[in-house]
Amino acid sequence: MKKLFLMGRSEAGKTSLTQAMKGEELHYEKTQYTYSHESTIDTPGEYAETKSASVGLACFSFDADVIAMLCAADEPFCIFGNNLNCCINRPLIGIITKIDSPHANVDKVKNWMENAGCERIFEVNNKTREGIDALLEYLRNDRITISIDEAKAKQDNGINAWE
Repeated sequence: MKKLFLMGRSEAGKTSLTQAMKGEELHYEKTQYTYSHESTIDTPGEYAETKSASVGLACFSFDADVIAMLCAADEPFCIFGNNLNCCINRPLIGIITKIDSPHANVDKVKNWMENAGCERIFEVNNKTREGIDALLEYLRNDRITISIDEAKAKQDNGINAWE
């Protein structure tokens, strides 16, 4: 299984997502520091929210196979910039949580993720586990391996495709 790195705003549902992926009962647990589990790396929201702490995201992301930009469907604004994928050397996916919120605007959040360069976007509900199976299936697929020569050729042609 690919190791998933989660980054997003505080209370976006990163820790709840890790619990849902493991089939655990959801319980609130404030993430105080980076947790590296067998299949996920869970980071505090403050790392994404604070410029001086954001370097922690870069450091911990190197242990992952896939980077996930996580936003709740009811977030009023996006903390991530456009073309985020150009500075990440891993596949970037988007995960939209809280799709059941009465204030959810999934299309708006999906647009943010597309603008950031997410190659695939998953809509999940951590409580009902809707969408979790699709995410797990994506992570179960074999890792993509290419030679350094293939990577250089893709880079020379401006290709950042992982599939």
